[in-house]
Amino acid sequence: MFRFQRAIALGAVMGLAACAAPAPPELLTADGVERASVDREAFPEELATFRDSALRLGDALLASGEGNVIASPGSLLIALAMLRAGASGEAAAEMDALLGLPVADRDQAMNALLASLEEYDGDPGSVDEENPPAKPLVHTANGLFVDKNVSTGQGYLDALAEHYGTGVHPVDFRDEAVTKPAIDAWVNKNTGGRIEKAPAPYDPNNTFSLLNTVYFAAAWDIPFDAEGTSDEPFTTAAGGTIDVPMMHNMQEMAYAEGPGWQAVDLPYGEGFVMRLVLPAEDSDGGAGALKADRLAEVARALDAANPEDVDLALPTWDHKSHFDVRAILEQLGLEKTLNTTRDFDAIQQGLMITQAAQDANITVAEKGTVAAAVTQINGMATSVPPEPARSISFDRPFHYQIVHVGTGLPLFMGKVADPR
Repeated sequence: MFRFQRAIALGAVMGLAACAAPAPPELLTADGVERASVDREAFPEELATFRDSALRLGDALLASGEGNVIASPGSLLIALAMLRAGASGEAAAEMDALLGLPVADRDQAMNALLASLEEYDGDPGSVDEENPPAKPLVHTANGLFVDKNVSTGQGYLDALAEHYGTGVHPVDFRDEAVTKPAIDAWVNKNTGGRIEKAPAPYDPNNTFSLLNTVYFAAAWDIPFDAEGTSDEPFTTAAGGTIDVPMMHNMQEMAYAEGPGWQAVDLPYGEGFVMRLVLPAEDSDGGAGALKADRLAEVARALDAANPEDVDLALPTWDHKSHFDVRAILEQLGLEKTLNTTRDFDAIQQGLMITQAAQDANITVAEKGTVAAAVTQINGMATSVPPEPARSISFDRPFHYQIVHVGTGLPLFMGKVADPR
């Protein structure tokens, strides 16, 4: 069974039952395990692999929806990497091959990636979303809710604590009245209230729920003038024309173009950009034709581009999406990963992935951008539960002996007909 830093580990979760509006449970980590310190510069190839993998995941997420879609391939990548940390056998090989995850130093490299994001960490609840912060605030959180009645592998918990900073929360999934509010409260807190509930339907048969959240808030390096925003025509994917609020700005930014596309990197205050890619008017499939390989080409071109003055017109938008991630992973071919009952034994005996889902939203306006996402991967331990301990009650007349074990000699022997 897992160990925790506090003997009263359940108290933070169980106390939620008494509150009408429960606070998130206290963050706990595996006992005695400190987050490893890593150097991002030591993993250039692995980080490039993560980028390419995230582009493929983003491609699959966007392809699953119609119309306006907002997804977080980064959140899904982190959640899948956390799951991969407990995989073995065919599932591990399949995840590496189909998701394009690094074979060596995967967890260490993900630790470096997360540490780089943590340089911008802050409290999502402190953000005034009408006035996003000049320095981007990026809050990522990894959480693991495990059933306290099922043994969870200590090695897995240690790996999550060492490389992912994952908080572990022991709960009783059969007690929906306590556990569901606890999970929802964790999501709410770590997305600054932009997402109030976990994305997967609650199932009391689950014994494992892995979550990642990503919250982003940042002002543009040069804000758009609200007075310059006006309703202008926008041609929809269906070919119709509508009027939408269109922002305008002239500023220096990276610009690149290639066969069938133009792109810019619109900068935030520091450390982040919004990459905007415009397909050619005669592009077959429009934005939907921008698959992972083309987006990787765009990324390389913009990385090499010199900044130049660009006259930019950009609409405002406020969108949200929900994804059945399990169905998307099935389409990617992760058959063994999603159906095995033995390759995740390092997490829980007989663990089978039952659900995977993501919610994401974004608001883009003259002052900046605010976005949030949560990815959830749930599982159920399917191994046959141990036989219940035998019970015996001496509630009627019985015999007894006092026996010397070494010789078997009964020093005393008796019977109890009435113990009074």
